[in-house]
Amino acid sequence: MKNILVFIIIGLFAFTNSFAQEETTEEVKQEDKPVRFAWESGMLIDHQTSFIPTVKTLEYVIQHKFGTVDNGTSDLWGIFAPGSNVRFGLNYVVANNIQIGWGITKNRMYNDFNAKWTIFEQTRNNTVPVFVTVFANAVIDGRDKDDFGELYDFEDPQDRYSYKFSHRFSYYAELIVGRKLTDGISLQTGLSFSHANLVDTWHDHDRVGLHFNGRAKVSPQGAIIFNLDIPLEIEKISEQHPDWNATNTPGWNGPYHPKPNLSIGYEISTSTHAFQIFAGNSSGMLMHDIVMNNYNKIEMDNFAIGFTITRLWSF
Repeated sequence: MKNILVFIIIGLFAFTNSFAQEETTEEVKQEDKPVRFAWESGMLIDHQTSFIPTVKTLEYVIQHKFGTVDNGTSDLWGIFAPGSNVRFGLNYVVANNIQIGWGITKNRMYNDFNAKWTIFEQTRNNTVPVFVTVFANAVIDGRDKDDFGELYDFEDPQDRYSYKFSHRFSYYAELIVGRKLTDGISLQTGLSFSHANLVDTWHDHDRVGLHFNGRAKVSPQGAIIFNLDIPLEIEKISEQHPDWNATNTPGWNGPYHPKPNLSIGYEISTSTHAFQIFAGNSSGMLMHDIVMNNYNKIEMDNFAIGFTITRLWSF
């Protein structure tokens, strides 16, 4: 995985060198500033971007996903279907390029506490050719204790064990690298690690994910946007046994691996608002949930309509 990340970073640096102009060191020092409007919001559908507002800015986030579109007009392509999900979040910029936040999600009553730091900002004269951001969160499953049911030990399915508060915790961390390529096109990629203290029997506690996100402006306030999240199958960190089969485990059809998530949408933005409407094949709101628990293949019947709204207040 280190080789993949190094390859991505080297490729971005090599690409940006073709845009560099010969200027004196003094001119660069005087004129080189961070690029503007690589992203219009700190969120791109479900994913984080490098964008962090100015210090003492409060960001309010609303995320909503309806049911899948497979029933067509009978439930208005999922809008009136059961199984919708919603998240409300608040983020605050405590220092330059440093943001902390909290959110709550309907499914599993997830409470997430997060932090984001844009370590390097891309500059206009390519002194810094890419932006580099780190994001991390800790999530608490807020469901009633009885909802956890009777649990099994992962190592020995015959050995039952009792509920512990630590079973509620999950964690996520990501390194994001990207670039504003032109005035209208921005791309970024990320490498993530997710961990859940409690998973279903035969599932993995740890998962590495690869992420690609992009935005292409088509008008002064409108842009086409996308997310692609790919859970990786890495044998060295997997706890699954390839010799398990459906005969020994009724209803189970082999090693469990979550499916990639693809979301495509349209963004409308102003100086303080961003509204994104999209369709994607994961019902999750938090990235660890999407990377570890998305069962839906990238097929039309599995897509659901959703929207993300962000609003900024400066103090």
